[in-house]
Amino acid sequence: MSTLNAGFLSVCLAFLPLTITAAQAKETQSQSRIQEVVSPGGITAWLVEERSIPIVSFNVEFEGGSMLDPEGKEGIAGFAAALIEEGAGDMDSQEWAAALEELSSSISFGTGRDSFSVGMSSLSENVEPTFALMHTALTAPHFDAVSIERVREQLLSNLRSAENDPGSIASKRWYGDMFGKESRLGRSSTQEIVKAFTRDDILEVYAKMPARGAMTIGVVGDINAATLGPLLDKTFGDLSEGEPLNKSPVKTRENGGVVVIEEDVPQSTVMFGHSSILRKDPDFIPAYVMNYVLGGGGLTSRLTDEVREKNGLAYSVYSYLNPIEYAGLYMGGVATQNSRVGKSLELIKQEWARMAEGGLTAEELDGAKRYLTGAWALRFDSNAKIARFLVSAQSADLPIDYIDTRNDLVDAVTLDDISRVAKRLLRPDDLFIVVVGKPENLKSADSLEAAMAE
Repeated sequence: MSTLNAGFLSVCLAFLPLTITAAQAKETQSQSRIQEVVSPGGITAWLVEERSIPIVSFNVEFEGGSMLDPEGKEGIAGFAAALIEEGAGDMDSQEWAAALEELSSSISFGTGRDSFSVGMSSLSENVEPTFALMHTALTAPHFDAVSIERVREQLLSNLRSAENDPGSIASKRWYGDMFGKESRLGRSSTQEIVKAFTRDDILEVYAKMPARGAMTIGVVGDINAATLGPLLDKTFGDLSEGEPLNKSPVKTRENGGVVVIEEDVPQSTVMFGHSSILRKDPDFIPAYVMNYVLGGGGLTSRLTDEVREKNGLAYSVYSYLNPIEYAGLYMGGVATQNSRVGKSLELIKQEWARMAEGGLTAEELDGAKRYLTGAWALRFDSNAKIARFLVSAQSADLPIDYIDTRNDLVDAVTLDDISRVAKRLLRPDDLFIVVVGKPENLKSADSLEAAMAE
């Protein structure tokens, strides 16, 4: 293991919670603890000090993201995020890039289904001017006409590519049918929509994106709370509080079915799944352990064993919990030859039902626990990964000591827990399946059995 990664790994193994205000901050040892830092202006961040390397990684997420897209303007928040580094303050795009290069820093912007995020990496000696650049970008982006057209063409090119990509086609249809076109999560962008974006559209949505009242911050590296607190105020203190977001749960499709989208390709791409639980649900940890055995454990999972190893139907098959902010999903995928799609799906549904009815064996549970607890620390082998974890933990309302207690939660899962959760979550008849390709002897229908009937 490199010296860099060894240092970060020792940090994650040494995490202990601590709440501290910037005014009360004191220098800590090189092996730092998670601190809840509250700036003089009342901005909260979670911080892990790591003094062995002169680097600071920073991550902030603002609630909203593409959830803020008005109906008929899907993709506008992502468009705005892509434009930020095209020029801000008194800098055009080239001057912005040169300023970052001179500092040996990086700043990136992006949107997801429910968040607008900013990531930053800086040498500790340059952290203040890098934060100043971030503030300029967030508060004074240009959104000039030339940049708008350049980024618009990039987005149009991406959309054209997606129209011919089986995975993108499957994803668009699956989410569209799962949430419905009337839902903010079920709609997607098109070339026609992007072509119609105006600068006023961009300004309108961007005004809601970097909102002080809806942000979560994680910081890792060579910086202490006394230094960080004032930087948070300088960078985010003049942002608007933002408007309250609609956080009500989003309705999902509850019935199963199969949709076949014909594409002239030798291999079909398949997405499947149904509604599930949110990350905040008390059953999430047992569900996570259960899914490791069902389809999350790679070559050791039941789906891989049945579909790939025993029957040679597909190279890869998997399942995963996808708890987005407003709707929990239990999803999976497989890609296989057109002649093997029906049989692959039959076996996947069979394993879904077998887990729902019988849960795990003691041997499977012990193996899952050993892997999941042993691999936990390896998720934190870089500044950026730890910073992102600090943000995601806060977003999920996890306690500040979760990194210390998580393995205990996994170890505490029992066979009875798995049995109860499997019965609660796994609904094989409700699996909604989208197939992109030319699957043999498979058609669109209200159930897998009907789709496979001749």
